[in-house]
Amino acid sequence: MKTLPIGKTGLEAPVLAVGCMRLNTLDKPLAERFLKTAIELGLNFFDHADIYGGGVCESLFAEALGLSLSSDLREKIILQSKCGIETRDGHTIGYNHSKSYILRSVDAILKRLKTDYLDLLVLHRPDALTDPEEVAEAFDNLKSAGKVHHFGVSNQNAAQIALLQKYWADPIAVNQLQLSAANCTLISSGINVNLQNDAAIDRDGSTLDYCRLHDITIQAWSPLQYGFFKGTFIGSNRFPELNAVLEEVGAAHSLSPAAAAIAWLLRHPAGIQPITGTMNPSHLRYLAAAADVTLSREEWYAIYMAAGNQLP
Repeated sequence: MKTLPIGKTGLEAPVLAVGCMRLNTLDKPLAERFLKTAIELGLNFFDHADIYGGGVCESLFAEALGLSLSSDLREKIILQSKCGIETRDGHTIGYNHSKSYILRSVDAILKRLKTDYLDLLVLHRPDALTDPEEVAEAFDNLKSAGKVHHFGVSNQNAAQIALLQKYWADPIAVNQLQLSAANCTLISSGINVNLQNDAAIDRDGSTLDYCRLHDITIQAWSPLQYGFFKGTFIGSNRFPELNAVLEEVGAAHSLSPAAAAIAWLLRHPAGIQPITGTMNPSHLRYLAAAADVTLSREEWYAIYMAAGNQLP
């Protein structure tokens, strides 16, 4: 499996991360089969969050892999989890990046994952009440205790990251952002600079360029979806042209249409790491094949325009 550097951490990880948000939809035998398939494919980077399945996804992950503090397997995988979305009775009541909440959340994550450290901790969405100095104190506490080795953010713009970096000396490693061919304002605003059209609106604060300038790995969540959890564009009658082009490009490289959409993200020179969402071992195998393909410029732009993105 092809790898890429994760920020400035020194970690080399697969170009695809395995998202575990839906792991709780599987029973333990199916979870074991799925996770073992991922590892066999060389996909040893697993993305979690404390709210996925209300914590069940993390617990099931540890049970399915038989993880324990003494497990040799722990050293062969990269574990990333997120915290910061506060819930009560299964409902989101707000975002919380306070020091006490972060520390408490990490202890609970480690307990569910049956490990004594996370390779990466990611702040889950921006908290409007964030005190960056307090976040830095939490990070320092966790790093000093050996509970977390590296840190990242999700859905943050350039200025928000820069504000955190004012107080946290270590480089932010990752920024998780929604990104797909059908949802790519991060890219389209850079193509439509200085134009009076909707595509020129910079909704992201030049975050793509900022992350590239500072060696922050962009992790693309929902890489096969459009809108905000509106569904996948693969096979959707809302995207007939895009699916036709994905079929054509995929066939040229012996890829499924979904894998062609993943290859589209991998072709970008920013070194984007898509986060898969499938819980189907066969589908994961198909997606993994995208790592061995480099789309041509013509193919990349064909997919971009077929998704409804226009060139000026």
